[in-house]
Amino acid sequence: MKKVKKTSGFSRLMNYAGGFRYLTYASWVLSFISSIIGLLPFIYIFRIIKEVIKTAPDLSKADTIIHNGIMAVVFSAAALVIYFCALMCSHVSAFRIGSNIKRDLLRHIIKLPLGFSDEMGSGKIRSIINESSIAAETYLAHNLPDMAGAIAAPLGMTVLMFVIDWRFGLISLLPVVLAFMCMMKMIGPAMQEDMRLYNNALEEMNNEAVEYVRGIPVVKTFGQTVHSFSRFKATIENYDKFCIAYTKRMRQPMLFFMVFINSAFAFLIALAMILSGGGANITGDILLNFIFYTIITPVITTTLQRVMFMSEGNMKVDDAFERIDSILDLKPFEEVKETKSPMDHSVRFDHVSFSYNNDTKALSDVSFTVNQGQTLALVGASGGGKSTAASLIARFRDVSEGSITIGGTDIREMDKTELMNTIAYVIQDSRLLKRSVKENVKLGRPDASDEQVLDALKKAQCSDILEKLPDGADTVIGTKGVFLSGGEQQRIARAILKDAPIVILDEATAFADPENEYLVQRSFTELAKNKTVIMIAHRLSTVKNCDNIIVLDKGRIAEQGSHNTLITKGGIYQKMWKDYQSSVSWKVGKENEK
Repeated sequence: MKKVKKTSGFSRLMNYAGGFRYLTYASWVLSFISSIIGLLPFIYIFRIIKEVIKTAPDLSKADTIIHNGIMAVVFSAAALVIYFCALMCSHVSAFRIGSNIKRDLLRHIIKLPLGFSDEMGSGKIRSIINESSIAAETYLAHNLPDMAGAIAAPLGMTVLMFVIDWRFGLISLLPVVLAFMCMMKMIGPAMQEDMRLYNNALEEMNNEAVEYVRGIPVVKTFGQTVHSFSRFKATIENYDKFCIAYTKRMRQPMLFFMVFINSAFAFLIALAMILSGGGANITGDILLNFIFYTIITPVITTTLQRVMFMSEGNMKVDDAFERIDSILDLKPFEEVKETKSPMDHSVRFDHVSFSYNNDTKALSDVSFTVNQGQTLALVGASGGGKSTAASLIARFRDVSEGSITIGGTDIREMDKTELMNTIAYVIQDSRLLKRSVKENVKLGRPDASDEQVLDALKKAQCSDILEKLPDGADTVIGTKGVFLSGGEQQRIARAILKDAPIVILDEATAFADPENEYLVQRSFTELAKNKTVIMIAHRLSTVKNCDNIIVLDKGRIAEQGSHNTLITKGGIYQKMWKDYQSSVSWKVGKENEK
């Protein structure tokens, strides 16, 4: 089998560059020229030192010092200006390529099913988008121009150092060779793997951090500590363990690298002592060459460090594209050539099974029907599959087995826009943008008029909210509702404004206080008029009047029927109802202390 050649990170970056790739190439050329010109001042410095030694102590005979000094400054300034132009070209190209990478990723993410973000984790997705584009920008803006300089400088320096005095030139390269050997211990395939493991640990920690922050209301509600979030704590410890182990492993080669790269002067002193017979007979030429090479060898330090960072940047880009591909390789749902429209707004599960990543089934052989205009409640213990079932209806994910139909039409055969317009999904964690209340509500229906928005807010029992906001419906709120409580957020009227025929309520009153729960229930009553409603709730008082109640246990239907029917069965639901009634009637007081 023929092995497919892997496209290099640079080639892929250039695919995102378009016409800006020529700026990248120009940055190489300019950086190369800058490095060559940057060596010319050393020639003039050499001439100045030579003339000083030759004419000393009568420096009045040194008539070219000023000219050589001016030329050294001119070429130094020219090298800086050209290098600045190189960086300008590389940065403009890098920023355009970075934005194109982000745009390409976001356009692809929009096409993916919504369940993808839950499986991968929003923190990890954000890290891939931001960190990968930053790695590409850094590589293009700095590492690539420096690569051209890292090629030009050693070539020019080698010629210059061996032309002046090959003995000093050779001894100056000895610590370079030793430093390079130490550097090879830190780069290469091993470092590539370390880079991958480091980014994995960082992504996992970022992802769990986001989930932890989102779960703070639960921590406060139930009095849990950070140790309850064992996964977050484990990722921090894993990141800490990796970083410390990597640092210890790199400590010795990095130590010797820094020693050798900064020790050229010691080798020069040793050679000068040998050539001068222990320093007793040092001549003008030996002194001249010694001073010159002492001045020029620090350039080697800068060059080698550029090479090391350049190699690291190349590895970061390759790793970044592997992470980018982890998203780009995900396929959106296949588009059917001929879409179908539902005949009505009934919902039917036909032997539906679903599993996450081929693990234990979250749903197993689930079948039920919700006729148009009916209300179905899904109840049961956490992890029973309630939210999974609800997400499958909205096609956040696709079923593993069986089918889900709306009005007799398989949702996989419906146009995705029509499917989204058919369903209003209300979740427990209302996400609000840093926009006005009116703009937040319009997310449910962007083309709605202001009058329709205000009417939806009124039906959603939000009149009291608007009265206390400084600018009413035009008040700008924070991304997490900085002016609104959790219960008030859940009364935002997106779903009412959308007016979809099928409504899914997923734990929509989870964190509402009693007063807000009453108002939320009133808004849901308005929302559910003449709609097919599927609701998930732990508070059983909200499901008493549903046409049908399904008890899910470990992904299977354990019981179903009306509230009165299930109460008389003596099964799981009756126990849940009894426990719920006990929790409602429980009071804190002296009678409980007895």
